[in-house]
Amino acid sequence: MKYKKLLISLSLFTMLFPFAPQVYADPPSWAPAHGWRKKNDPYYTGYAGRQWPDDYGISSGRCNREAVGTALGGVVGGAIGSTVGKGDGKTVAIILGTVIGAVVGNKIGRDLDNADKGCLGHTLELGAENKPVSWVNTSTGLNYTITPLNGFSADGNKCRNYRLNMRGDGINDTRTERACLAADGTWKPYRKNKDIS
Repeated sequence: MKYKKLLISLSLFTMLFPFAPQVYADPPSWAPAHGWRKKNDPYYTGYAGRQWPDDYGISSGRCNREAVGTALGGVVGGAIGSTVGKGDGKTVAIILGTVIGAVVGNKIGRDLDNADKGCLGHTLELGAENKPVSWVNTSTGLNYTITPLNGFSADGNKCRNYRLNMRGDGINDTRTERACLAADGTWKPYRKNKDIS
């Protein structure tokens, strides 16, 4: 009897209010965005306001090292700054500088390849403060975790503090470092009283 009354009430409501506004609930937190970002906001805004077409997993806390390596292609060494760091079609922020070996230790510095430097730079560019981002270099067996910290300005450049942890191959090292965004769009290790542009 209750079911019959409910059905009559719903039918009566539908007849009396055929144009009642429909209310939609927000999708559950686990539901995919169904391409909303790609259609409406296809860019990720970087630390200095530059827009990037891909975050390579940075916002999810896991850098897609393989995709970063593919985006960098065969570009090596100092040429990265001129080909990747600026202009249209450049898709990865990167940290440069031979001093990176001194920053993270000679052996580890030698083991950092372009994909690792890309993950490091793109995390500095797009990573949220105090949110760690990790990746694994399967060639060296090293696991990296970078946590962007607070920002600061130096000589007119935007800079960030960050914590870098490296594990594997007998290494377990955590260091707090600083890097600044240079005029060419690359990140460079910060050294007091040194020109980074």
